[in-house]
Amino acid sequence: MPDAARAPHFVRSFERGLAVIRAFDADHPALTLSEVARAAELTRAAARRFLLTLADLGYVHTDGRLFRLTPRVLELGYSYLAGFTLPQIAEPYLEQLVAQVRESSSLCVLDGDDVVYVARVPTSRIMTASITVGTRFPAHLTSVGRVILADLPDAEIETRLARADLRPHTARTLASADALRAELRRVRRQGYALVEQELEDGLRSVAAPVRDRDGAVVAGVNIAVHAGRNSVESVRRDLLPHLLATVARIDADLRITGAGITGPAPAAGHGSATRR
Repeated sequence: MPDAARAPHFVRSFERGLAVIRAFDADHPALTLSEVARAAELTRAAARRFLLTLADLGYVHTDGRLFRLTPRVLELGYSYLAGFTLPQIAEPYLEQLVAQVRESSSLCVLDGDDVVYVARVPTSRIMTASITVGTRFPAHLTSVGRVILADLPDAEIETRLARADLRPHTARTLASADALRAELRRVRRQGYALVEQELEDGLRSVAAPVRDRDGAVVAGVNIAVHAGRNSVESVRRDLLPHLLATVARIDADLRITGAGITGPAPAAGHGSATRR
């Protein structure tokens, strides 16, 4: 966003500090000063000041050449996760689902134009990128993102499609607004999304929406499989019924507890998955 569009309260230095933290990821756990400056789009002098400040606060460690985040950065997300009821409700059901289908399953929510993994029960690694809680992918490329996007008003879908990065990730990626618009309409009608190797070759996934007590989609649950082991037909026949049943149980608990994405945890006697 250009500086001219910033609100009067906007603290530019805070934004830059967060950019320094976000420069580190699973592929870049240790970075030099120059690499941080480049990733955060800062001068070396500015990046150095932010890194040393973060080191003083205990969020960064350095050996004099390389910088790494410390476990203390987990505090930054803990307050959100501590009040985040949905994973508490969903995780036991995900465990049951994975035990039934012997494939990985995850719960994701929409954050900006990305989906963020907030709960995950893995079996085997089928993607090049390691997926953990906190992993993000463009929503329009994923089955779980599409079940969330499909519930949005048409005007908001159009706004998101207009700004989406539609460059193909594989030869199968839906890389036009028209194709994505048609797919989201199909997802809305059928109540689930099946993505065929669009994010990564060999990755096939199916997802269904999680709804709160008012019927609004607040998240999605997926099952991810290797395309070599599971055909599209077998995913629909063997996996989708288990997925839909799991999501129905999560929806039921959300209705009973009155919880949405955040809110009170399930009360004793309300039939949470841990007692079923």
